Amino acid sequence: MIIGTVVGSIVATRKNERLVGQKLLIIRPLENMEEKREFVAIDNVGAGIGETVLVARGSAARIGCDLERSPVDAAIVGIVDEN
Repeated sequence: MIIGTVVGSIVATRKNERLVGQKLLIIRPLENMEEKREFVAIDNVGAGIGETVLVARGSAARIGCDLERSPVDAAIVGIVDEN
């Protein structure tokens, strides 16, 4: 799991058919996380720019969002209330 801040969104008019309807957000990991670079994650919880979120990566992202056959590497699975 990675904790990060939503810093932007991605608009893609052409994408894999299994990603149609999925919101794509740019995540900046918190400074104390091992991951240092920003990355894109799908949003299944309704997160917005500026919010701190929990992100699952790899197969956990696909399984946790019921997208086992989709090309997903990261998914927002929670919004942090306090840290």
